[in-house]
Amino acid sequence: MSATQPAPMAELKAKDAYTAAQAEQDAAAKHTTRSFKIWRGDQGKGAFVEYRQDVVEGMVVLDAVHEIQASQANDLAVRWNCKAGKCGSCSAEINGSPKLMCMTRLADLDADKPVTIEPMRAFPHVRDLVTDVSWNFEVKKKIQKFTPRPPDAADGTWRMQQTDVDRVQEFRKCIECFLCQDVCHVLRDHQKHDGFIGPRFLVYTAALEMHPLDTADRVPDLRKEHGIGYCNITKCCTTVCPEHITITDNAIIPLKERVVDEFFDPIGKLVKIYSRRKRS
Repeated sequence: MSATQPAPMAELKAKDAYTAAQAEQDAAAKHTTRSFKIWRGDQGKGAFVEYRQDVVEGMVVLDAVHEIQASQANDLAVRWNCKAGKCGSCSAEINGSPKLMCMTRLADLDADKPVTIEPMRAFPHVRDLVTDVSWNFEVKKKIQKFTPRPPDAADGTWRMQQTDVDRVQEFRKCIECFLCQDVCHVLRDHQKHDGFIGPRFLVYTAALEMHPLDTADRVPDLRKEHGIGYCNITKCCTTVCPEHITITDNAIIPLKERVVDEFFDPIGKLVKIYSRRKRS
């Protein structure tokens, strides 16, 4: 029994030292009081409620929301998880712009004006800062899955060019925060959820279509069911992406080009007709 006692004592001392160091660091940091206007309500109804909160140098918006939740509004609903910009859970609109709360530093926001925090507008409102993003997961199910060609070698492996592999790596950085979906005017303002899959899933489709092993043809779906024609390449989705994916230039425009080549290029159509006749 005595042999196990020193370990807890050592842990306790370590925790006390850490707590003391944290307290010293917090005391040395610059403290200010900021004003926050947070949307409160449910099912699309509600209003902004203003809170005054002590904040410390280095805090992000999510830190402030947590402080307000702990000290002033225990019933405040907010979705978050990793607090490291990788889970995509804490998406919201900060001062009118779609952002991750955990990656938006208070120091980067005008201290003379209240910080407004509201839920994403492109999806059904649940409560306070939480929206129902389940539509996105249903959309993903409608996109043709990865369909690789048969292996190139007898050992079951494939051969491909490194440049083709590199091309799709950017798209794999997506954390599905759905900020690009939220800022897209087709979904946000025109509510075309039934006919447009949005920039997130155009990126997902591009990752599949451009994959060097994939054999499925998603171009007809892009033209009709997925509504790529609705996108008028304003690049707002690229602007808000926290992973800095070049959504418009590297994903959407190449997909649009494939649709044009397949359905609207007169020379291409003549080549296809000639090829069919030659085969017959």
